[in-house]
Amino acid sequence: MPAPSKLSPVLIAGAGPAGLVAALTLMRNEIPVRIIEKSPKYNVGQRGPGIFPRSLELFNFLGVPEINEVGQVIPLIRRYRSGIQEVVDIFRMVPETKPTPAIPFYVPKLIGQQTLEGILRSHLEKLSCFVELETELRSFEQFPDHVTAHIVKKQGDKKVLETFEASWLIGTDGAKGVVRKGLNLPFVGETRDSIRVLIGDIRLTGVGIDRTHWHHFGTHADKKAANLRPTDEVGENGFQMTLTGTDLDPPKLLADNNELFAYISEATGADITFHEVVWASEFRPNIRMVNKFGEGRVFIAGDAAHAHSPTGGQGLNSSVQDSLNICWKLALVYKGLAPPSLLDTYTTERLPVITEMLQLTTAILNQASNQPESHHFHRGLKLFMLGVNYRFSPIVLDEFVTEARPINAYGILDEGRLEAGDRAPDAPELVEMKAGSGATTKLFDVYRPLYHTVLVFTPGVAQAESALSILSRYDPNVVRSVVVLPTSAATCQQIDSPADLVLADKEGHAYAAYLIKEGETRIVVVRPDGVVGAITRGGEGLGKYFDGIFEFST
Repeated sequence: MPAPSKLSPVLIAGAGPAGLVAALTLMRNEIPVRIIEKSPKYNVGQRGPGIFPRSLELFNFLGVPEINEVGQVIPLIRRYRSGIQEVVDIFRMVPETKPTPAIPFYVPKLIGQQTLEGILRSHLEKLSCFVELETELRSFEQFPDHVTAHIVKKQGDKKVLETFEASWLIGTDGAKGVVRKGLNLPFVGETRDSIRVLIGDIRLTGVGIDRTHWHHFGTHADKKAANLRPTDEVGENGFQMTLTGTDLDPPKLLADNNELFAYISEATGADITFHEVVWASEFRPNIRMVNKFGEGRVFIAGDAAHAHSPTGGQGLNSSVQDSLNICWKLALVYKGLAPPSLLDTYTTERLPVITEMLQLTTAILNQASNQPESHHFHRGLKLFMLGVNYRFSPIVLDEFVTEARPINAYGILDEGRLEAGDRAPDAPELVEMKAGSGATTKLFDVYRPLYHTVLVFTPGVAQAESALSILSRYDPNVVRSVVVLPTSAATCQQIDSPADLVLADKEGHAYAAYLIKEGETRIVVVRPDGVVGAITRGGEGLGKYFDGIFEFST
Protein backbone atom coordinates (compact mmCIF):
# COMPACT_ATOMS: atom_id res chain seq x y z
CA MET A 1 0.00 0.00 0.00
CA PRO A 2 1.56 3.36 -1.01
CA ALA A 3 2.13 6.08 1.55
CA PRO A 4 -0.86 8.36 2.10
CA SER A 5 0.90 11.35 0.51
CA LYS A 6 1.03 9.48 -2.80
CA LEU A 7 -2.65 8.59 -2.85
CA SER A 8 -5.27 10.67 -4.62
CA PRO A 9 -8.21 12.16 -2.72
CA VAL A 10 -11.38 10.21 -2.05
CA LEU A 11 -14.10 11.44 -4.42
CA ILE A 12 -17.60 11.82 -2.98
CA ALA A 13 -20.43 12.29 -5.48
CA GLY A 14 -23.42 13.95 -3.83
CA ALA A 15 -23.47 16.59 -1.08
CA GLY A 16 -26.55 15.62 0.91
CA PRO A 17 -26.30 14.47 4.55
CA ALA A 18 -24.67 11.12 3.65
CA GLY A 19 -22.02 12.76 1.48
CA LEU A 20 -21.28 15.52 3.97
CA VAL A 21 -20.92 13.08 6.88
CA ALA A 22 -18.64 10.89 4.76
CA ALA A 23 -16.50 13.90 3.85
CA LEU A 24 -16.33 15.15 7.44
CA THR A 25 -15.42 11.72 8.82
CA LEU A 26 -12.57 11.39 6.31
CA MET A 27 -11.36 14.94 6.81
CA ARG A 28 -11.31 14.45 10.58
CA ASN A 29 -9.01 11.52 9.82
CA GLU A 30 -6.81 13.78 7.65
CA ILE A 31 -7.81 11.96 4.45
CA PRO A 32 -8.04 14.33 1.44
CA VAL A 33 -11.53 14.60 -0.02
CA ARG A 34 -13.16 16.08 -3.08
CA ILE A 35 -16.95 16.38 -2.79
CA ILE A 36 -19.06 17.30 -5.83
CA GLU A 37 -22.75 18.08 -6.31
CA LYS A 38 -24.51 18.32 -9.66
CA SER A 39 -27.19 20.75 -8.44
CA PRO A 40 -26.58 24.46 -9.08
CA LYS A 41 -27.52 25.37 -5.50
CA TYR A 42 -27.85 23.76 -2.10
CA ASN A 43 -31.02 21.95 -1.05
CA VAL A 44 -33.88 24.08 0.21
CA GLY A 45 -36.47 22.88 2.69
CA GLN A 46 -37.13 20.77 5.74
CA ARG A 47 -37.41 17.42 3.94
CA GLY A 48 -36.53 14.68 6.48
CA PRO A 49 -36.22 16.66 9.74
CA GLY A 50 -36.34 13.89 12.37
CA ILE A 51 -32.99 13.20 14.04
CA PHE A 52 -33.05 10.29 16.45
CA PRO A 53 -30.83 9.74 19.53
CA ARG A 54 -28.30 7.43 17.88
CA SER A 55 -27.63 9.98 15.14
CA LEU A 56 -27.28 12.75 17.72
CA GLU A 57 -24.59 10.63 19.38
CA LEU A 58 -22.74 10.23 16.08
CA PHE A 59 -22.90 13.95 15.34
CA ASN A 60 -21.39 14.49 18.80
CA PHE A 61 -18.52 12.11 17.95
CA LEU A 62 -17.96 14.05 14.73
CA GLY A 63 -17.65 17.30 16.68
CA VAL A 64 -20.93 18.78 15.44
CA PRO A 65 -22.88 19.58 18.64
CA GLU A 66 -24.95 22.32 16.95
CA ILE A 67 -27.37 19.79 15.47
CA ASN A 68 -28.57 18.80 18.92
CA GLU A 69 -28.43 22.40 20.14
CA VAL A 70 -30.37 23.88 17.21
CA GLY A 71 -32.82 21.00 16.83
CA GLN A 72 -36.28 21.38 18.34
CA VAL A 73 -38.15 18.89 20.49
CA ILE A 74 -40.99 17.15 18.60
CA PRO A 75 -44.16 19.10 19.49
CA LEU A 76 -47.40 17.59 20.69
CA ILE A 77 -49.64 16.51 17.83
CA ARG A 78 -53.11 18.02 17.72
CA ARG A 79 -55.42 15.91 15.57
CA TYR A 80 -58.58 17.27 13.94
CA ARG A 81 -61.26 15.96 11.65
CA SER A 82 -60.87 16.92 8.00
CA GLY A 83 -62.19 20.39 7.28
CA ILE A 84 -63.20 21.04 10.87
CA GLN A 85 -61.22 22.77 13.60
CA GLU A 86 -62.52 20.32 16.16
CA VAL A 87 -59.73 18.77 18.19
CA VAL A 88 -60.09 14.98 18.28
CA ASP A 89 -56.93 14.21 20.23
CA ILE A 90 -53.64 15.60 21.53
CA PHE A 91 -50.73 13.20 21.94
CA ARG A 92 -46.99 12.65 21.54
CA MET A 93 -45.59 11.06 18.42
CA VAL A 94 -42.73 9.45 20.36
CA PRO A 95 -42.45 8.26 23.97
CA GLU A 96 -41.41 10.95 26.40
CA THR A 97 -37.80 10.37 27.41
CA LYS A 98 -35.24 12.25 29.44
CA PRO A 99 -31.43 12.17 29.24
CA THR A 100 -29.63 9.64 31.44
CA PRO A 101 -25.93 9.23 32.26
CA ALA A 102 -25.68 6.42 29.66
CA ILE A 103 -27.93 8.11 27.06
CA PRO A 104 -27.36 11.88 27.15
CA PHE A 105 -29.08 12.47 23.78
CA TYR A 106 -32.27 10.60 24.63
CA VAL A 107 -34.61 13.23 23.20
CA PRO A 108 -35.23 13.14 19.42
CA LYS A 109 -34.91 16.49 17.68
CA LEU A 110 -36.32 18.13 14.56
CA ILE A 111 -34.01 20.10 12.32
CA GLY A 112 -34.60 20.89 8.66
CA GLN A 113 -32.29 19.19 6.19
CA GLN A 114 -31.37 22.60 4.76
CA THR A 115 -30.14 23.74 8.20
CA LEU A 116 -28.42 20.44 8.97
CA GLU A 117 -26.51 20.44 5.69
CA GLY A 118 -25.44 24.05 6.28
CA ILE A 119 -24.00 23.12 9.68
CA LEU A 120 -22.08 20.17 8.23
CA ARG A 121 -20.74 22.28 5.35
CA SER A 122 -19.51 24.91 7.82
CA HIS A 123 -17.44 22.28 9.64
CA LEU A 124 -16.05 20.98 6.36
CA GLU A 125 -15.11 24.48 5.28
CA LYS A 126 -13.13 24.97 8.50
CA LEU A 127 -11.05 22.04 7.26
CA SER A 128 -10.66 23.68 3.82
CA CYS A 129 -13.01 21.26 2.10
CA PHE A 130 -15.68 22.91 -0.05
CA VAL A 131 -18.61 21.43 -1.95
CA GLU A 132 -18.27 21.95 -5.71
CA LEU A 133 -21.71 22.82 -7.08
CA GLU A 134 -22.73 22.27 -10.72
CA THR A 135 -20.18 19.46 -10.90
CA GLU A 136 -21.60 16.18 -12.13
CA LEU A 137 -20.15 12.67 -12.19
CA ARG A 138 -21.03 11.18 -15.59
CA SER A 139 -19.22 7.84 -15.42
CA PHE A 140 -16.24 6.06 -13.92
CA GLU A 141 -13.89 3.12 -14.34
CA GLN A 142 -12.02 1.46 -11.54
CA PHE A 143 -8.59 -0.14 -11.52
CA PRO A 144 -6.61 -2.07 -8.89
CA ASP A 145 -5.07 1.10 -7.45
CA HIS A 146 -7.46 3.96 -8.37
CA VAL A 147 -10.80 5.08 -9.83
CA THR A 148 -10.98 7.26 -12.93
CA ALA A 149 -14.00 9.58 -12.79
CA HIS A 150 -15.41 11.47 -15.76
CA ILE A 151 -16.84 14.76 -14.54
CA VAL A 152 -18.70 17.63 -16.17
CA LYS A 153 -18.19 20.95 -14.40
CA LYS A 154 -20.09 24.09 -15.31
CA GLN A 155 -17.95 27.20 -15.56
CA GLY A 156 -19.99 30.24 -16.50
CA ASP A 157 -21.98 29.33 -19.60
CA LYS A 158 -19.69 26.45 -20.51
CA LYS A 159 -19.54 22.83 -19.48
CA VAL A 160 -16.00 21.61 -19.02
CA LEU A 161 -15.13 17.91 -19.22
CA GLU A 162 -12.66 16.66 -16.63
CA THR A 163 -11.01 13.33 -15.94
CA PHE A 164 -10.18 12.92 -12.27
CA GLU A 165 -8.18 10.17 -10.60
CA ALA A 166 -9.46 9.24 -7.15
CA SER A 167 -8.20 6.69 -4.66
CA TRP A 168 -11.77 5.61 -3.88
CA LEU A 169 -15.24 6.76 -4.91
CA ILE A 170 -18.24 7.04 -2.59
CA GLY A 171 -21.62 7.55 -4.24
CA THR A 172 -24.10 9.48 -2.12
CA ASP A 173 -25.90 10.72 -5.22
CA GLY A 174 -29.40 9.48 -4.44
CA ALA A 175 -31.78 6.84 -5.71
CA LYS A 176 -31.21 7.79 -9.37
CA GLY A 177 -27.49 8.26 -8.96
CA VAL A 178 -24.72 7.38 -11.37
CA VAL A 179 -22.57 5.38 -8.95
CA ARG A 180 -25.03 2.56 -8.20
CA LYS A 181 -25.90 2.28 -11.89
CA GLY A 182 -22.21 2.25 -12.80
CA LEU A 183 -21.70 -0.69 -10.46
CA ASN A 184 -24.71 -2.48 -12.03
CA LEU A 185 -26.18 -3.12 -8.62
CA PRO A 186 -29.84 -4.18 -8.67
CA PHE A 187 -32.23 -1.83 -6.86
CA VAL A 188 -34.91 -4.34 -5.99
CA GLY A 189 -38.28 -3.35 -4.57
CA GLU A 190 -41.45 -1.49 -5.45
CA THR A 191 -42.97 1.94 -5.98
CA ARG A 192 -46.32 2.62 -4.29
CA ASP A 193 -47.98 4.54 -7.12
CA SER A 194 -51.31 4.37 -5.29
CA ILE A 195 -49.98 6.62 -2.52
CA ARG A 196 -49.77 10.27 -3.50
CA VAL A 197 -48.25 12.87 -1.19
CA LEU A 198 -47.35 16.51 -1.66
CA ILE A 199 -44.64 17.82 0.64
CA GLY A 200 -43.01 21.19 1.07
CA ASP A 201 -42.53 24.30 3.17
CA ILE A 202 -45.00 27.15 3.35
CA ARG A 203 -45.54 30.42 5.21
CA LEU A 204 -49.03 31.12 6.47
CA THR A 205 -51.07 32.43 9.39
CA GLY A 206 -54.36 30.87 10.34
CA VAL A 207 -56.94 31.27 13.06
CA GLY A 208 -56.48 28.42 15.54
CA ILE A 209 -53.26 27.15 13.91
CA ASP A 210 -50.78 27.94 16.67
CA ARG A 211 -47.02 27.46 16.64
CA THR A 212 -46.99 25.15 19.65
CA HIS A 213 -48.58 22.04 18.15
CA TRP A 214 -48.08 19.86 15.09
CA HIS A 215 -51.47 20.07 13.38
CA HIS A 216 -52.94 16.97 11.68
CA PHE A 217 -56.19 17.61 9.78
CA GLY A 218 -57.89 14.41 8.60
CA THR A 219 -56.26 11.25 7.26
CA HIS A 220 -55.24 10.02 3.82
CA ALA A 221 -58.64 8.26 3.57
CA ASP A 222 -60.45 11.61 3.67
CA LYS A 223 -60.98 13.67 0.52
CA LYS A 224 -58.52 16.26 1.79
CA ALA A 225 -55.93 16.04 4.57
CA ALA A 226 -53.09 18.31 5.69
CA ASN A 227 -50.32 18.17 8.29
CA LEU A 228 -48.72 21.46 9.30
CA ARG A 229 -45.65 21.54 11.56
CA PRO A 230 -44.49 24.99 12.71
CA THR A 231 -40.80 25.69 12.18
CA ASP A 232 -38.94 28.98 12.36
CA GLU A 233 -36.32 27.59 9.99
CA VAL A 234 -38.70 28.30 7.11
CA GLY A 235 -39.05 31.89 8.23
CA GLU A 236 -41.66 33.90 10.03
CA ASN A 237 -44.95 31.95 10.12
CA GLY A 238 -43.22 28.97 8.53
CA PHE A 239 -44.61 25.43 8.41
CA GLN A 240 -43.54 22.12 6.97
CA MET A 241 -46.57 20.77 5.12
CA THR A 242 -47.66 17.30 4.07
CA LEU A 243 -50.82 16.99 1.97
CA THR A 244 -52.67 13.74 1.34
CA GLY A 245 -56.28 12.68 0.64
CA THR A 246 -58.29 10.98 -2.09
CA ASP A 247 -58.81 14.30 -3.93
CA LEU A 248 -55.11 15.14 -3.98
CA ASP A 249 -53.84 15.99 -7.46
CA PRO A 250 -50.17 16.99 -6.96
CA PRO A 251 -49.48 18.21 -10.54
CA LYS A 252 -52.52 20.48 -10.35
CA LEU A 253 -51.55 21.94 -6.98
CA LEU A 254 -47.91 22.37 -7.98
CA ALA A 255 -48.95 24.24 -11.12
CA ASP A 256 -51.09 26.81 -9.32
CA ASN A 257 -50.47 28.18 -5.82
CA ASN A 258 -54.08 29.29 -5.58
CA GLU A 259 -55.19 25.68 -6.01
CA LEU A 260 -52.70 24.67 -3.32
CA PHE A 261 -53.99 27.35 -0.95
CA ALA A 262 -57.59 26.31 -1.56
CA TYR A 263 -56.76 22.67 -0.82
CA ILE A 264 -55.15 23.55 2.52
CA SER A 265 -58.05 25.85 3.43
CA GLU A 266 -60.60 23.11 2.78
CA ALA A 267 -58.54 20.46 4.59
CA THR A 268 -58.14 22.63 7.69
CA GLY A 269 -61.44 24.53 7.68
CA ALA A 270 -59.44 27.50 8.97
CA ASP A 271 -59.38 31.15 7.98
CA ILE A 272 -55.85 31.29 6.56
CA THR A 273 -53.70 34.03 5.11
CA PHE A 274 -51.07 32.56 2.80
CA HIS A 275 -47.72 34.33 2.43
CA GLU A 276 -45.35 32.12 0.43
CA VAL A 277 -44.75 28.63 -0.90
CA VAL A 278 -41.04 28.16 -0.22
CA TRP A 279 -40.85 24.86 -2.09
CA ALA A 280 -43.13 21.92 -2.84
CA SER A 281 -42.79 18.55 -4.54
CA GLU A 282 -44.72 15.34 -5.14
CA PHE A 283 -43.59 12.25 -3.31
CA ARG A 284 -44.38 8.59 -3.91
CA PRO A 285 -42.96 5.90 -1.63
CA ASN A 286 -40.19 3.79 -3.14
CA ILE A 287 -39.19 0.72 -1.17
CA ARG A 288 -35.92 -0.54 -2.61
CA MET A 289 -32.40 -1.55 -1.65
CA VAL A 290 -29.23 -2.98 -3.12
CA ASN A 291 -27.76 -6.43 -2.43
CA LYS A 292 -24.35 -5.01 -1.55
CA PHE A 293 -22.98 -1.58 -0.70
CA GLY A 294 -19.97 -1.49 -2.98
CA GLU A 295 -17.45 -3.25 -5.10
CA GLY A 296 -13.70 -2.81 -5.36
CA ARG A 297 -12.85 0.82 -4.77
CA VAL A 298 -16.39 2.15 -5.20
CA PHE A 299 -19.08 2.33 -2.50
CA ILE A 300 -22.56 3.76 -2.08
CA ALA A 301 -24.34 5.13 0.97
CA GLY A 302 -27.66 6.67 1.92
CA ASP A 303 -30.42 6.99 -0.68
CA ALA A 304 -28.09 5.62 -3.34
CA ALA A 305 -28.25 2.27 -1.52
CA HIS A 306 -31.77 2.25 -0.07
CA ALA A 307 -35.05 4.05 -0.67
CA HIS A 308 -38.10 3.70 1.51
CA SER A 309 -41.16 5.31 2.97
CA PRO A 310 -40.42 8.30 5.24
CA THR A 311 -42.71 6.72 7.85
CA GLY A 312 -40.55 6.24 10.91
CA GLY A 313 -38.03 8.92 9.94
CA GLN A 314 -35.20 6.42 9.50
CA GLY A 315 -33.81 7.51 6.12
CA LEU A 316 -31.46 10.35 6.94
CA ASN A 317 -30.48 8.65 10.20
CA SER A 318 -29.57 5.44 8.38
CA SER A 319 -27.56 7.43 5.84
CA VAL A 320 -25.45 9.01 8.56
CA GLN A 321 -24.67 5.57 9.98
CA ASP A 322 -23.80 4.22 6.52
CA SER A 323 -21.25 6.96 5.94
CA LEU A 324 -19.56 6.73 9.32
CA ASN A 325 -19.31 2.94 9.00
CA ILE A 326 -17.52 2.92 5.66
CA CYS A 327 -15.37 5.97 6.31
CA TRP A 328 -13.65 4.98 9.56
CA LYS A 329 -12.65 1.76 7.83
CA LEU A 330 -11.60 3.54 4.64
CA ALA A 331 -9.42 5.92 6.68
CA LEU A 332 -7.42 2.98 8.08
CA VAL A 333 -7.05 1.37 4.66
CA TYR A 334 -6.03 4.67 3.07
CA LYS A 335 -3.31 5.09 5.70
CA GLY A 336 -2.02 1.59 5.02
CA LEU A 337 -2.92 0.41 8.53
CA ALA A 338 -5.61 -2.09 7.55
CA PRO A 339 -6.09 -4.44 4.60
CA PRO A 340 -8.65 -3.62 1.88
CA SER A 341 -10.66 -6.63 3.04
CA LEU A 342 -11.78 -4.54 6.03
CA LEU A 343 -13.95 -2.57 3.58
CA ASP A 344 -15.94 -5.72 2.80
CA THR A 345 -17.41 -5.53 6.30
CA TYR A 346 -19.29 -2.37 5.30
CA THR A 347 -21.80 -4.48 3.38
CA THR A 348 -21.65 -7.27 5.96
CA GLU A 349 -22.61 -4.91 8.78
CA ARG A 350 -25.01 -2.51 7.09
CA LEU A 351 -27.03 -4.88 4.89
CA PRO A 352 -28.90 -6.62 7.76
CA VAL A 353 -29.56 -3.26 9.43
CA ILE A 354 -31.02 -1.70 6.29
CA THR A 355 -33.06 -4.84 5.56
CA GLU A 356 -34.72 -4.57 8.96
CA MET A 357 -35.13 -0.81 8.57
CA LEU A 358 -37.08 -1.29 5.33
CA GLN A 359 -39.25 -3.92 6.95
CA LEU A 360 -39.93 -1.60 9.88
CA THR A 361 -40.78 1.52 7.87
CA THR A 362 -42.86 -0.47 5.38
CA ALA A 363 -44.88 -2.00 8.24
CA ILE A 364 -45.61 1.50 9.53
CA LEU A 365 -46.62 2.59 6.01
CA ASN A 366 -48.93 -0.41 5.64
CA GLN A 367 -50.52 0.31 8.99
CA ALA A 368 -51.09 3.91 8.00
CA SER A 369 -52.61 2.83 4.68
CA ASN A 370 -54.89 0.15 6.13
CA GLN A 371 -55.91 1.82 9.37
CA PRO A 372 -56.28 5.53 8.63
CA GLU A 373 -58.22 6.24 11.79
CA SER A 374 -55.70 4.62 14.13
CA HIS A 375 -52.80 6.39 15.76
CA HIS A 376 -50.44 5.01 13.16
CA PHE A 377 -48.23 8.04 13.71
CA HIS A 378 -47.19 6.82 17.18
CA ARG A 379 -43.50 5.90 17.12
CA GLY A 380 -41.84 3.45 19.52
CA LEU A 381 -38.41 3.47 21.14
CA LYS A 382 -37.09 1.05 18.53
CA LEU A 383 -36.99 3.93 16.05
CA PHE A 384 -34.55 5.77 18.31
CA MET A 385 -31.97 3.35 16.79
CA LEU A 386 -30.14 2.81 20.07
CA GLY A 387 -30.57 -0.92 19.61
CA VAL A 388 -29.00 -1.03 16.14
CA ASN A 389 -26.07 -3.39 16.46
CA TYR A 390 -23.43 -5.47 14.67
CA ARG A 391 -23.32 -8.42 17.07
CA PHE A 392 -23.22 -10.67 14.01
CA SER A 393 -20.19 -8.95 12.45
CA PRO A 394 -17.06 -11.02 11.75
CA ILE A 395 -14.82 -8.23 13.09
CA VAL A 396 -16.34 -7.92 16.58
CA LEU A 397 -15.11 -10.11 19.43
CA ASP A 398 -16.83 -10.91 22.71
CA GLU A 399 -15.17 -13.39 25.06
CA PHE A 400 -18.22 -13.41 27.35
CA VAL A 401 -20.75 -14.57 24.72
CA THR A 402 -20.57 -18.33 24.34
CA GLU A 403 -23.40 -19.08 21.89
CA ALA A 404 -24.57 -17.53 18.64
CA ARG A 405 -28.04 -16.03 18.56
CA PRO A 406 -30.34 -15.10 15.66
CA ILE A 407 -29.54 -11.83 13.93
CA ASN A 408 -31.68 -8.94 15.14
CA ALA A 409 -29.81 -6.02 13.67
CA TYR A 410 -32.21 -3.33 14.87
CA GLY A 411 -32.51 -4.82 18.31
CA ILE A 412 -34.09 -3.21 21.32
CA LEU A 413 -32.05 -1.23 23.82
CA ASP A 414 -31.37 -3.42 26.86
CA GLU A 415 -29.25 -1.60 29.42
CA GLY A 416 -28.97 -4.82 31.42
CA ARG A 417 -26.91 -6.43 28.68
CA LEU A 418 -23.94 -5.23 26.65
CA GLU A 419 -22.24 -7.24 23.91
CA ALA A 420 -19.62 -6.54 21.27
CA GLY A 421 -21.42 -4.95 18.34
CA ASP A 422 -23.74 -2.81 20.50
CA ARG A 423 -23.65 0.99 20.80
CA ALA A 424 -21.20 2.16 23.43
CA PRO A 425 -22.96 4.00 26.29
CA ASP A 426 -21.80 7.28 27.79
CA ALA A 427 -20.66 7.86 31.37
CA PRO A 428 -20.13 11.32 32.94
CA GLU A 429 -18.33 12.44 36.11
CA LEU A 430 -15.05 10.73 35.32
CA VAL A 431 -12.12 12.28 37.19
CA GLU A 432 -8.87 12.71 35.25
CA MET A 433 -6.17 11.15 37.44
CA LYS A 434 -3.06 11.11 35.26
CA ALA A 435 -2.72 14.88 35.01
CA GLY A 436 -3.72 15.25 38.64
CA SER A 437 -5.95 18.22 37.73
CA GLY A 438 -9.12 16.73 39.16
CA ALA A 439 -10.96 17.79 36.03
CA THR A 440 -13.99 15.74 35.06
CA THR A 441 -14.92 14.41 31.66
CA LYS A 442 -17.32 11.91 30.08
CA LEU A 443 -16.77 9.04 27.68
CA PHE A 444 -18.63 10.73 24.84
CA ASP A 445 -16.01 13.49 24.97
CA VAL A 446 -13.30 10.85 24.58
CA TYR A 447 -14.80 8.89 21.67
CA ARG A 448 -13.97 10.27 18.24
CA PRO A 449 -13.95 8.90 14.66
CA LEU A 450 -10.15 9.13 14.53
CA TYR A 451 -9.29 6.18 16.74
CA HIS A 452 -10.35 3.10 18.66
CA THR A 453 -10.76 3.79 22.38
CA VAL A 454 -9.65 0.94 24.63
CA LEU A 455 -11.29 1.08 28.06
CA VAL A 456 -9.36 -0.97 30.59
CA PHE A 457 -11.62 -1.40 33.60
CA THR A 458 -9.38 -2.48 36.45
CA PRO A 459 -9.06 -2.00 40.22
CA GLY A 460 -5.57 -0.51 39.85
CA VAL A 461 -3.12 0.69 37.19
CA ALA A 462 -0.77 -2.21 37.90
CA GLN A 463 -3.39 -4.68 36.64
CA ALA A 464 -3.61 -2.72 33.37
CA GLU A 465 0.05 -3.18 32.44
CA SER A 466 -0.45 -6.36 30.42
CA ALA A 467 -3.16 -4.83 28.22
CA LEU A 468 -1.21 -1.60 27.77
CA SER A 469 1.82 -3.62 26.70
CA ILE A 470 -0.26 -5.28 23.98
CA LEU A 471 -1.49 -1.85 22.80
CA SER A 472 2.08 -0.63 22.32
CA ARG A 473 2.17 -2.76 19.14
CA TYR A 474 -0.36 -0.50 17.42
CA ASP A 475 -0.18 2.97 15.93
CA PRO A 476 -0.91 5.37 18.83
CA ASN A 477 -2.68 7.74 16.41
CA VAL A 478 -5.48 5.25 15.84
CA VAL A 479 -5.63 3.47 19.23
CA ARG A 480 -6.25 5.42 22.42
CA SER A 481 -5.92 3.77 25.83
CA VAL A 482 -8.05 4.72 28.83
CA VAL A 483 -7.69 3.07 32.23
CA VAL A 484 -10.97 3.32 34.15
CA LEU A 485 -10.61 2.91 37.90
CA PRO A 486 -13.46 2.30 40.35
CA THR A 487 -15.13 4.97 42.49
CA SER A 488 -12.72 4.48 45.39
CA ALA A 489 -9.80 5.70 43.25
CA ALA A 490 -11.30 9.18 42.95
CA THR A 491 -9.78 10.04 46.34
CA CYS A 492 -6.23 9.27 45.17
CA GLN A 493 -3.68 11.82 44.07
CA GLN A 494 -1.98 11.95 40.68
CA ILE A 495 -1.46 8.50 39.12
CA ASP A 496 1.37 7.62 36.74
CA SER A 497 0.60 5.29 33.83
CA PRO A 498 1.58 4.77 30.18
CA ALA A 499 -2.12 4.95 29.29
CA ASP A 500 -3.34 8.02 27.39
CA LEU A 501 -5.89 8.69 30.11
CA VAL A 502 -6.51 7.42 33.62
CA LEU A 503 -10.05 8.11 34.81
CA ALA A 504 -11.68 7.40 38.14
CA ASP A 505 -15.38 6.58 37.94
CA LYS A 506 -16.39 9.05 40.63
CA GLU A 507 -20.14 8.35 40.56
CA GLY A 508 -19.98 4.77 39.25
CA HIS A 509 -21.69 5.61 35.93
CA ALA A 510 -19.08 3.91 33.73
CA TYR A 511 -18.99 0.69 35.75
CA ALA A 512 -22.80 0.60 35.74
CA ALA A 513 -23.19 1.30 32.00
CA TYR A 514 -20.54 -1.23 30.98
CA LEU A 515 -21.75 -3.78 33.56
CA ILE A 516 -18.39 -4.06 35.31
CA LYS A 517 -18.14 -5.41 38.84
CA GLU A 518 -15.80 -3.55 41.19
CA GLY A 519 -12.60 -5.52 41.56
CA GLU A 520 -12.98 -7.02 38.08
CA THR A 521 -10.62 -6.46 35.16
CA ARG A 522 -12.36 -6.29 31.81
CA ILE A 523 -11.44 -4.59 28.53
CA VAL A 524 -13.94 -2.87 26.24
CA VAL A 525 -12.83 -1.61 22.82
CA VAL A 526 -14.95 1.17 21.32
CA ARG A 527 -14.67 1.62 17.56
CA PRO A 528 -14.43 5.02 15.85
CA ASP A 529 -18.18 4.82 15.09
CA GLY A 530 -19.13 4.51 18.76
CA VAL A 531 -19.77 0.76 18.54
CA VAL A 532 -18.31 -1.76 20.97
CA GLY A 533 -15.80 -3.68 18.87
CA ALA A 534 -14.62 -6.09 21.56
CA ILE A 535 -15.14 -7.15 25.16
CA THR A 536 -12.25 -9.24 26.41
CA ARG A 537 -10.90 -10.71 29.62
CA GLY A 538 -7.37 -9.50 29.00
CA GLY A 539 -4.57 -8.70 26.60
CA GLU A 540 -4.77 -11.91 24.57
CA GLY A 541 -8.31 -11.17 23.38
CA LEU A 542 -7.35 -7.54 22.81
CA GLY A 543 -4.57 -8.58 20.45
CA LYS A 544 -6.88 -10.99 18.65
CA TYR A 545 -9.41 -8.21 18.00
CA PHE A 546 -6.89 -5.73 16.63
CA ASP A 547 -5.18 -8.38 14.54
CA GLY A 548 -8.53 -8.70 12.80
CA ILE A 549 -8.58 -4.96 12.05
CA PHE A 550 -5.02 -3.95 11.27
CA GLU A 551 -2.49 -5.20 8.77
CA PHE A 552 1.00 -6.17 9.92
CA SER A 553 4.29 -7.06 8.31
CA THR A 554 6.18 -9.59 10.42
